[in-house]
Amino acid sequence: MLRAIDNFFLNQDEPAKGCLLFLREHILNFDTNITESWKYGMPFYCYKGKMFCYLWINRKTHNPYLGIVEGRKIDHPLLIIEKRARMKTMQIDAKQDAPIDMIDSILQMAIDLYPN
Repeated sequence: MLRAIDNFFLNQDEPAKGCLLFLREHILNFDTNITESWKYGMPFYCYKGKMFCYLWINRKTHNPYLGIVEGRKIDHPLLIIEKRARMKTMQIDAKQDAPIDMIDSILQMAIDLYPN
């Protein structure tokens, strides 16, 4: 029986599905301290046990996005705050190659916010 988190990824339509699966693997391989969990009905990633980031689908564009929990503390041109108080998101065009350098830069900036 599949876990809810696995069902989330498998039940997405292409090209978002492939993009989300890539992002999932990339985030988990970015740092050994990152773990995956299912919180608030979405895939969440924790850094050393603290909520770090999540993946979701934009309802209007149907493209995936990366949500950064402490995003308000990061100044990056690809992060947008919208109506959120704490988090910022990075929209990702599922029909294009993922901007790995930008994603890595944002992930590293987010990790740097967590005390050792």
